[in-house]
Amino acid sequence: MELTMCCPTLFGLEGIVADELRFNGKLTDVTAENGRVLFTGDEHTLAWANLNLRCAERVLIRLGVFSAGSFDALFEGVRALPWEQFIPKDGAFPVKGHSLDSALHSIPDCQKIIKKAVAERLRQAYGQSWFEESGARHQIQFSIMHDKAELFLDTSGAGLHKRGYRAEANAAPLRETLAAAMVKLARWRGREPFLDPFCGSGTIAIEAGLIACRRAPGLMRTFEAETWPVLDPAVWQRARQQAVDEAIAGARFSIVGSDIDPACVALSMANARKAGVGHTVWFEQADAAKRDYSQGGVLFANPPYGERLLDIERAEQLYAAFGKAVSASPMKQYVLSSDAQFEHFYGKKADKRRKLYNGMIKCDLYMYFKHSPRPAAKTDVG
Repeated sequence: MELTMCCPTLFGLEGIVADELRFNGKLTDVTAENGRVLFTGDEHTLAWANLNLRCAERVLIRLGVFSAGSFDALFEGVRALPWEQFIPKDGAFPVKGHSLDSALHSIPDCQKIIKKAVAERLRQAYGQSWFEESGARHQIQFSIMHDKAELFLDTSGAGLHKRGYRAEANAAPLRETLAAAMVKLARWRGREPFLDPFCGSGTIAIEAGLIACRRAPGLMRTFEAETWPVLDPAVWQRARQQAVDEAIAGARFSIVGSDIDPACVALSMANARKAGVGHTVWFEQADAAKRDYSQGGVLFANPPYGERLLDIERAEQLYAAFGKAVSASPMKQYVLSSDAQFEHFYGKKADKRRKLYNGMIKCDLYMYFKHSPRPAAKTDVG
């Protein structure tokens, strides 16, 4: 079946997700918009996207778009959509969503109207007046902006950033999709040594390992649409097998993470093993302001941001010490920070900046890459 799909993204990552769909997914009908990417495909595309997209937040099926300036218009617009093509007689269909700058601003009222309209459509399609909703979950999402409603079905379930390897995290985890985007923005593919001196729970180094090994980020988890009767289980089996076949089994790259906290080092190593990259990603205890940066390669860092005043002061002191430690390093450097004064404390103006969001925190990725050598790292395929 032909489907219109939508991937919500963190702001700043729309172009990266569009490129993933075009180049890795080999799709041609791809449109990047603010905070999302639209594309078309079939059920095979849907399964591939859930398993393989590294920087998208979810994969949604868009069922329809219509004007909704009143509750009557919302009800009729929802009822006109082909819900029975996806939701079976016993299917559960909870509703959630948001409204912005629209006449219909009450979210609970919109949920009730949409739920009622979907039930009415299914009642007509199946000839039954009551739905137990005891079967597979089909999460309905709505977006109403400027009196225009869009209705979706969420195929992912848990967000795509939940890869399955990070059951535990440190106090300030970096979202996996953003970590993968940092690596992609640097165009790192495993040919150069990789270093993260603030590894935390190991996310950036692990995502780098997944990228270098061409290991699909969704291999360790399941997706909500896998339980939908309308989708043949063979579609998912084929997509998983293809992902396994494309991975470079046994490949080893120079990927190192470190942290001053030994508990973070132990946690990172455990997460790397869960992710299937424990053979090529290594973690060690080290003070980021004191370790050796004389070797070539690429440095990725997500140092502590600081939120309260004292924490901000300490974070800025850390930026200064870290900047001094890497000032003579030949490494290309990619540092994520929410501090607008980061360059001042780091001691050097970035060659390029990229605005990104870590959850709701506005950040910049400071990129230092000019006049840096590109030594090749040895790759050992066992």
